[in-house]
Amino acid sequence: MAVKTTSIDTLVVGAGQAGVAMSEHLSTIGVPHIVLERARIAERWRTGRWDSLVANGPAWHDRFPNREFSEVSPDGFASKDQVADYFVEYAKQFDAPIRTGVEVKNVVRNAGRQGFTVETSDGVFEASRVVVATGPFQRPLIPAVAPKSDRLTQIHSADYHNPQQLPEGGVLVIGAGSSGVQIADELQRAGRQVYLSVGPHDRPPRAYRGRDFCWWLGVLGEWDAEVMRPGKEHVTIAVSGARGGHTVDFRRLAHQGVTLVGLTKSFEGDVVKFDADLADNVARGDENYLSLLDAADAYAQRNGLDLPQEPEARVIPHDPDCLLNPLLELDLVEAGVTSIIWATGYAVDFGWLQVDAFDDKGKPKHQRGVSKEPGIYFLGLPWLSRRGSAFIWGVWHDAKHIADHIATQRKYLAYYDAPTRDAEAQREPAGSPVQTVSEMDLS
Repeated sequence: MAVKTTSIDTLVVGAGQAGVAMSEHLSTIGVPHIVLERARIAERWRTGRWDSLVANGPAWHDRFPNREFSEVSPDGFASKDQVADYFVEYAKQFDAPIRTGVEVKNVVRNAGRQGFTVETSDGVFEASRVVVATGPFQRPLIPAVAPKSDRLTQIHSADYHNPQQLPEGGVLVIGAGSSGVQIADELQRAGRQVYLSVGPHDRPPRAYRGRDFCWWLGVLGEWDAEVMRPGKEHVTIAVSGARGGHTVDFRRLAHQGVTLVGLTKSFEGDVVKFDADLADNVARGDENYLSLLDAADAYAQRNGLDLPQEPEARVIPHDPDCLLNPLLELDLVEAGVTSIIWATGYAVDFGWLQVDAFDDKGKPKHQRGVSKEPGIYFLGLPWLSRRGSAFIWGVWHDAKHIADHIATQRKYLAYYDAPTRDAEAQREPAGSPVQTVSEMDLS
């Protein structure tokens, strides 16, 4: 049986926020393209998140420029399903050429001719260009330190949905970024005994002086920062839009009933050991929080903004006992802990992309998404061009840059092909059809 082959100028892999944004820009400039998605549009938002998750940014901020959320107030926080529905409706408004249920299995550069051969679950595609829009949340990462125990239920935060799915008993949540903090809070409110392993983190205020932190980072130029500050590579951000949005404060979380512990170091049988870094990690998080308040106050004064004062935002709660006398080890059996949730992030997986686009550590080499391998592009990765690149609004602007690059390359190819086309036209008999540049298949 013959294998179905489809030729296309640009193939986009993934139909999450990055793929939808890429398709919009390619459609606007008239680049023939197809978007392949192995599941449904924005599938990660639907099934790769817990049930109660909402967006970490308000609806006025976490969206594309050309569509607002229809059922969420501008200052509200969209649920995960509302976000997924948003992208489905967004794709419909420009009739995005998205094919769902198609998995990309292999991409190789063609030898002696232009473009790439892409093997999929629905045949072969020949494409001049490939945009990798699979995002950063590809493979849930559980560290090698995880214990080998049949007694414990261990899942990644990507597989956590609600407290009811866990067996009775206490829970150790490892990782205190946005996911870990929100899951620990939900579990404690559901009546569970929760231990939260806290590493280095930033914790911006949810809002300050009547403005959301997203607004403050915008006017302060932080979203457009092009280089990550040294030493911040492994620092997570603890922020939450849950219950209408609130500032994450680890001391308040402890006073609420969550037991804070330091960075998880090792497991020996049923005993887990923690680093003695809890106080330092919390203190550095406080420094980050207060520094943003300082920057906001200075900006408001410098620009004469009439915003309400908020001195109570600088009040730090007293230290809970778990911070004053931190646990350095915990016997999970004695503590009644039956589950561990690893909120430890994700690793990228580009094993299907057999091209020269990576460094010696397997990370994509690119400049604002334009790969070192001509014709390959990356979109949706953190810090692709700026701090905001992995956010909904940021990926839209990165996609525009990549689309412009693709348009420029197409113009060069059209110019290269023009003399050959003109010569062939002169040899055609009178009345023969002549293919125009706009009709040319550049793949």
